[in-house]
Amino acid sequence: MVQASVVSRVIDSAEVLGRVGAAEDGAVLLFLGTVRNHAGGEPVEGMTYEAYESMATPVLAQIAHEAAGRLGTDRVVVVHRVGELAIGDVSVAIAVSSPHRAQAYDASRYVIEEIKKRLPVWKREHYTSGRSEWVEGVQPGRAPASSGAEGRAS
Repeated sequence: MVQASVVSRVIDSAEVLGRVGAAEDGAVLLFLGTVRNHAGGEPVEGMTYEAYESMATPVLAQIAHEAAGRLGTDRVVVVHRVGELAIGDVSVAIAVSSPHRAQAYDASRYVIEEIKKRLPVWKREHYTSGRSEWVEGVQPGRAPASSGAEGRAS
């Protein structure tokens, strides 16, 4: 039951987590990417995510299916939010479960790293100074730009 969706509503992390897990699983993981209050040394008050959803959803599904292949189970759920987000809001939720923890951690990390490289979602940070700026993405096969964008969930 691999699931992937791009949504404009608040992500309910308990609901996402509840979609994975089986009696044979010894590992159930939930990763949440949240909006933090700073980026590149500058205070942030929120951000906007935009996507061409008919393009983003299949890419997200492909990433989730690839992770499931690595995981060896079909228990992968990925939800990415678009729209206006405030500090602390969840922008992405990744839930995976598997018989062993190593595979679950690997699959979860794979999903977030591939989202940052491949998902056609654009992020605009809103700074406390009143300025807003589109964040440079990561091109496949390239390291993140040195503008401070590294480490931020898509």
